[in-house]
Amino acid sequence: MDIDRALGHAWRDDAPWDLLTRLCELDDRLGGHPGERRAAELVTDALGDAGVRDVETHDFEMTRWMRGQTDLVVTVPDRGLERAFEAVALPYSPAGDIDASLVDVGHGTPAEIDDTDCEGRVALASTGTPAGADRRIHRMEKVGHAAAAGAAAFVFANHTPGQLPPTGTLRFGEAAAIPGVGVSAETGDWLREYAAAGASVSLAVDADTCPGTSRNVVGHLGPETDESILLVAHFDGHDVGEAALDNGCGVAVLLGALRILGHVESSLGTRIVVAAVGSEELGLLGSEALAAEFDPERFRAVVNCDGVGRSRRLRALTHTSGDLSALARRVAADLRHPLEVSERPHPYSDHWPFLRRGVPAIQLHSERADDEGHWERGWTHTRADTREKADVRTIREHSMVTALLVRTLTREDQLPPRVEPATVRERLVEAGAEPGMVAAGIWPDGW
Repeated sequence: MDIDRALGHAWRDDAPWDLLTRLCELDDRLGGHPGERRAAELVTDALGDAGVRDVETHDFEMTRWMRGQTDLVVTVPDRGLERAFEAVALPYSPAGDIDASLVDVGHGTPAEIDDTDCEGRVALASTGTPAGADRRIHRMEKVGHAAAAGAAAFVFANHTPGQLPPTGTLRFGEAAAIPGVGVSAETGDWLREYAAAGASVSLAVDADTCPGTSRNVVGHLGPETDESILLVAHFDGHDVGEAALDNGCGVAVLLGALRILGHVESSLGTRIVVAAVGSEELGLLGSEALAAEFDPERFRAVVNCDGVGRSRRLRALTHTSGDLSALARRVAADLRHPLEVSERPHPYSDHWPFLRRGVPAIQLHSERADDEGHWERGWTHTRADTREKADVRTIREHSMVTALLVRTLTREDQLPPRVEPATVRERLVEAGAEPGMVAAGIWPDGW
């Protein structure tokens, strides 16, 4: 079958949507939990049906985090008021019982935290990014700075309305220094008012960690070659919702791309190593295990399907690689598909263990943008991350772009040059990411 027929076949292929559906039907895909193991089984079967060869599951040890009850009660003495609010513990929050005053630290930027007395207090911050900021401030940065400033606990208030407490890991693979919980935008509005009125907080978090096991699913497509393209997506998700957008859609796009490539396997120039990884949401644990298993020197590039397929606006994040930027634009132009490209690097997805070892990396991603032009997380990491938000047409189109991008990478005579870790480091420093990465404990040793 030629590539045009393969692309046409994708318009009538329901397998990616069916996989998304079955993943969303699982109760809990958080890393190390039974739902994640079942998800690995579903993905294993789907990859085999797509023609991926030698599909295997590779278990790895990790620290499992278990959620218990969270209680948040606010007292405002001057008003004679006591109110309870819904709150959700964030993964790797330690257990704790805290009674302390509440302080508003705005968006939780380093400057805002430095300008506020957080010692022994519960810090309240929006999940959003300040208007005019040149980069997104990650939650791990916020909680890391707050802990360093002496905060007793951290409360993240969603900036997206809808009574949706957000979640998201506080640390890569280990317990954070202080408890952290999420509350809805509506609750956050009350808490900011109460903080200004001298409120105190009683916060009880029941959570635990224990040794656990997660797994990756690995196979290959294409000819036997020394060099390979790594195509990766994570199938785990936060347990508060269905994890349809993050990252069920990404797994569906990966499958859709593979089902296209399987029809034109004879035209591939190099091997494609296919990896569906676990425990991304807990700190890239699956991709770290994958990077320890494979020699990064064998990969000419990594294509990361995290966030792709969930919104019409497609982005290519090329992490300092101008060659990958040019290739992505060329592929999108051939399909007449709109594409936005950014070369700014970030360390918060499964490309990172390979990028920091010099592998050129492209992350295919999609989110809506707010009025300020910032890319929004939207419903992801909340209980509203459910299947009806996804769109089968978007998944099909993004599968086509992904398939053509990967096929072109395998056939390019001129390889994307290796990315110098020093260049990545310089770009992260220029973007102001170093202090936050240090606070989050993810600034690589030796840099």
